[in-house]
Amino acid sequence: MNALSEVAFAQGMYYAVTALWPFFHMRSFLRLTGPKTDLWLVRTVGALILVISLPLLLMAFRAKPTKRIVFLGTAAAAALTAVDIYYVSRRVVSPIYLLDAAVEIGLLSAWLWAWKVGMSRQIDLVLDCFTWAEVIAGTSTRTSW
Repeated sequence: MNALSEVAFAQGMYYAVTALWPFFHMRSFLRLTGPKTDLWLVRTVGALILVISLPLLLMAFRAKPTKRIVFLGTAAAAALTAVDIYYVSRRVVSPIYLLDAAVEIGLLSAWLWAWKVGMSRQIDLVLDCFTWAEVIAGTSTRTSW
């Protein structure tokens, strides 16, 4: 499993667990996150987060991650971070949501790291191809291998 797939798996699992929680035990969810008046909205958001988790989990097991799924993961983490921070600062939701914001920021950092690792490997592969092409053509300027 490559770095992008590992991040997709971690985010997909985190989203799936947190999305399903209010469906299975609303009382403990509300005890931790604070009282809510519209429980249908809690379940709707949970369903949407679950929908986001599915392609992330599927990507984790693909040989080659797609840019669209990487965008989905980073955009979802950025949006949820913004929502958490905004509504905590307005005192609409409990400060416990800052913990979720910290996890989302960690996911964003992991996506950036995984992208950088993946891109550096691709760049190394391209450079290796150019080097070998120079060797084959007899135009290599390298003095040692």
